[in-house]
Amino acid sequence: MKICITSEGKILDSKVDPRFGRCQNFIFFDTDTGNFEAQENSNAQFQGGAGIQSAQLVNSKGVKAVLTGNVGPNAFQTLNAAGIQIYTGVSGTVKEAVEAYKSGKLKTTESPNVGSKFGIGK
Repeated sequence: MKICITSEGKILDSKVDPRFGRCQNFIFFDTDTGNFEAQENSNAQFQGGAGIQSAQLVNSKGVKAVLTGNVGPNAFQTLNAAGIQIYTGVSGTVKEAVEAYKSGKLKTTESPNVGSKFGIGK
């Protein structure tokens, strides 16, 4: 299964980025094979719509779950409508986040946990 982790870098030892829509990078990780792909988030510079654009990008990759620090209302709604599970409050390294997910230590998020302009100017 393919999952997405927001990341400050492009390797598994990178820290989880606390922002979804304006994260620096997305890491698309296959939990079956352990293979991953890092992609820079070109939506991060948008003044508005970054959450929606990022959610659409993630959905286009066939992701079933997103692991991040925070998610705003627009991204939450777009991810939720696509049937993608959302996990917030995730921290540490990408590798640690993947292990926590695989071992069932993370709980899905039922609503956005930050406002729509979270992460602007960081």
